[in-house]
Amino acid sequence: MTQKGYEKLQDELKKLTSEDRPNIISAIAEARGHGDLSENAEYQYAKEQQSLIEGRISDLESTISRAEIIDVKNMIGEDIKFGATVEIEDDESGKKQTYQIVGEYESDIENKKISITSPLARALIGKSKTDNVEVNSPKGIKSYTIVSVKYT
Repeated sequence: MTQKGYEKLQDELKKLTSEDRPNIISAIAEARGHGDLSENAEYQYAKEQQSLIEGRISDLESTISRAEIIDVKNMIGEDIKFGATVEIEDDESGKKQTYQIVGEYESDIENKKISITSPLARALIGKSKTDNVEVNSPKGIKSYTIVSVKYT
């Protein structure tokens, strides 16, 4: 993963352990004070939230411990690799789009970051500027031309 992605996961873990976990423990304690736990919706909800938080903490700890951080700024070359920021042009519509290829945990389509395991990223890996790629999308096969490749 990229350094930014790693830091984002660490920040989320810190928030979960220092804010969310103590808050949900307080909510459970408060709900316990409301009487019969078998019919206490607040308590049931708080326990479900605690389970989700603990699961996410466990997932993040595991991911962070196994993370391999790649410094994209030190990468060079014409070929598309992990971390590349790629501008592509839709051969049919002429519309240009820019995406950065990142790890699974960093992908965020709204911020133009696509997972290395996505069909588009898999089609782009190993290609270079001016190459054409075909991607099997839900709307059928789409064809793109690579406009530029940058590592920033």
